[in-house]
Amino acid sequence: MTKKNNNFDDFRLSFINKKIPILTLDTRWHQLFPGMDKPVDVKVLEDQLNDLMKRQGRLTSEIKDLKALKKQLMAEIVQSMDIDTLSTRHKNEKKLEQNRRLIQEINEKLNDCENELGELPYKIKATNEELMLNSVAICYEEMQENYNEIANLNDWIQQTREALKNKILEKQDLENRNTIIYSNMHDLLGAEIMEILDKKQVNN
Repeated sequence: MTKKNNNFDDFRLSFINKKIPILTLDTRWHQLFPGMDKPVDVKVLEDQLNDLMKRQGRLTSEIKDLKALKKQLMAEIVQSMDIDTLSTRHKNEKKLEQNRRLIQEINEKLNDCENELGELPYKIKATNEELMLNSVAICYEEMQENYNEIANLNDWIQQTREALKNKILEKQDLENRNTIIYSNMHDLLGAEIMEILDKKQVNN
């Protein structure tokens, strides 16, 4: 196992007893991938997590609807028993049998839904943690690439600064040399001749 894998195994252990926000619902996580397509592994986990969250919502609604229907059927059974007469007994018994069958089916469906709903938080947590691990790996890889580029830019800036410093010194040397040349020529030839030469130089 590589050092990197060991580091992320340690990071996985740090999740124990820690509350991690659902990443796909957190704008801070989405901002980790601005203006870019998410890597395939991240996108797959993101879709899986969203599907689990949607399934959790659907199951919660379905359980609520099933319980409401069961309550309604139970109320109908009680009502049928209260108004039981000889003339309605056969009809009531048929209705009671139908309601009991429906209630049995609802109970079985409720049991399945509640069992699945009970497992979903663990699946959501595991998928969310896996998404976090993948995201962290990608972010640290990007940051390392940025650090390397920053180091390269620092080297370039330092080299450019040195080159600029040398060019400034070279410019100053040339300016000083021109000053010395002009001053000596002025002393040798005099102001009148230098003025004529200056005008001729400008015209050229």
